[in-house]
Amino acid sequence: MRITKEIVEYAADLSRIKLTEAETEKFISELSAVLDYMEILNQLDTENTEPVSHIFDINNVMRADIVKDSYPAEAILANAPNVEFTVPKTIEEL
Repeated sequence: MRITKEIVEYAADLSRIKLTEAETEKFISELSAVLDYMEILNQLDTENTEPVSHIFDINNVMRADIVKDSYPAEAILANAPNVEFTVPKTIEEL
């Protein structure tokens, strides 16, 4: 597929961006280079290659989610210097 000025302008319009003439020409060149590279990759023989989601064999290292009782609020608040929490007023009344 050949990238044309119309394709770049259409993509810019969909993206809600304005491009100068120089930027349009630059994007034509850059997007053409990307598609040329994709064509090279399409020529590779991947017949016996299994699809993978990661290049490394990864495992979930998080612990199991076990439901258990929480600490009592009184025990946690025993460490607080003041158990009365107040928020300063930030809106003036009319």
